[in-house]
Amino acid sequence: MKAFLSHFLLLAASAAAAATRGHGLAARVAARNEMTRLTHPKLPADDIDEFETANRTNVDYSSNWSGGVLTAPPSGTTFTSVTAQFTVPKPSLPSGGTQDSYASAWVGIDGDTYTTAILQTGLDFGISTSGQVSYDAWYEWYPDYAYDFSGITINTGDVMQVTVTSTSSSAGTAVIENLSSGQKVSQSLTAPSSTATLGGQNAEWIVEDFDSNGGQVPFANFGTVNFTGATAGTSDGSSVGTSGADVLDISQNGKVLTSASIPSDSEVDVKYIGH
Repeated sequence: MKAFLSHFLLLAASAAAAATRGHGLAARVAARNEMTRLTHPKLPADDIDEFETANRTNVDYSSNWSGGVLTAPPSGTTFTSVTAQFTVPKPSLPSGGTQDSYASAWVGIDGDTYTTAILQTGLDFGISTSGQVSYDAWYEWYPDYAYDFSGITINTGDVMQVTVTSTSSSAGTAVIENLSSGQKVSQSLTAPSSTATLGGQNAEWIVEDFDSNGGQVPFANFGTVNFTGATAGTSDGSSVGTSGADVLDISQNGKVLTSASIPSDSEVDVKYIGH
């Protein structure tokens, strides 16, 4: 689901790039040709170490998504918006990490069980081997690329609100607001093709280890992302919370790297527990 940020690729190439924000639209678009944010297939239970799952019930495992997903709207409706707030974490290298590392936190409509399209917006955060922290705000209508927002500054500890809204199956908006600074950016989007329309069947609050150049980027230790005020609007004008959402954790090479939970009907909590 995730076409992504070229500067991340450049960051991976050098610490100097990590310190630089934005390298030009043409470069970013070219890099996004090699990136994707679509969910990976859920992992069979026998691919997960039994010790890792001993105390985890009603959880599915993915190699790239962790968080909560509503996989069906209330009967007779579709999902038309998803929103949440979270505090910007300070990423760090994973234990023993020797490469620049990244993660992404976002909200979205579709892209899990409904794979034709996804409308999403969120933040990417990265940490270089020299300790340089970077943040980017972006929006995407998959299968088009992700694009960076301009005009918004993000710092560790800022409280962000992220929202996507569909006005039809082929049109919508992405909005990110820094509640700490008062900055707000928005973008109107349309389906990139007639076959990439939304179904309104999934609502998501996700922390992701995204793909770049055919493989997943090294996954940063992001600490905790707690989505609060998490709701999904529906086509009948009502809204639902996160109760009943499927819980996803990231597992790679037989090791579970996250612990996601639904503390309340308006929260999704994602913790990094990788070793």
